[in-house]
Amino acid sequence: MQALLSQPTQAIIFDMDGTMIDSMPHHASTWQDFAREHGIDMPIDELMRRTTGRTGLECVRLLLDQPDLDDAHAWALVHEKERLYRDIFGPIFKEVAGFSAFHQATRARGLKVAVGTAGDIHNVEFALGHLKMSPPPDAIARGDEGLTGKPTPAIFLAAAQRIGVLPAHCIVFEDAPFGIEAARRAGMRAVGICSTNTPEELAGPHVITCVRDYNALLQSNFLETLHVP
Repeated sequence: MQALLSQPTQAIIFDMDGTMIDSMPHHASTWQDFAREHGIDMPIDELMRRTTGRTGLECVRLLLDQPDLDDAHAWALVHEKERLYRDIFGPIFKEVAGFSAFHQATRARGLKVAVGTAGDIHNVEFALGHLKMSPPPDAIARGDEGLTGKPTPAIFLAAAQRIGVLPAHCIVFEDAPFGIEAARRAGMRAVGICSTNTPEELAGPHVITCVRDYNALLQSNFLETLHVP
């Protein structure tokens, strides 16, 4: 861990769902609705294992077992599911505990901030509209930009490129195994946010630590342990 902390850190890349915002139970319930409507018989844990971290396009094609489903039809199904998610989560929206305070502390340390999410523009605008991050992220890489979803590293690499920081100088914050693996493939260190998975499920040689939420990082002075040039 000490070696991971001693590497220079210039930027933080946050995943969004389950990492910035406590949204995964609501994604789970709306994916269940989607599966039921389309005659997909799959346990919820398997449903989430297959979808979490992947883009909407990838999820729909995978769940329907139609890899060649045309983009227009697939995106129509994605938007239908995501509108339902926003309708349900909007009135009870909440961040992962301590996120806003941690984001402010990150900015105070002079670090750049990016968001790397498989979510689409509508979900990103929904989340940022509620969070009111000040300043807003320096860059965002999304799953509806033609980038492949996690566990491929494309989204995180695009986020790093857009803020002009080398992957080795970025730390990814992630709540899902696919995202943790995407960080590894990108050559980035990671912090596991255990809002939906266990520390064991988020472990890896590049993982600095796993915590329940950002309050734990603030209480341990995590940011102060980083080597910030």
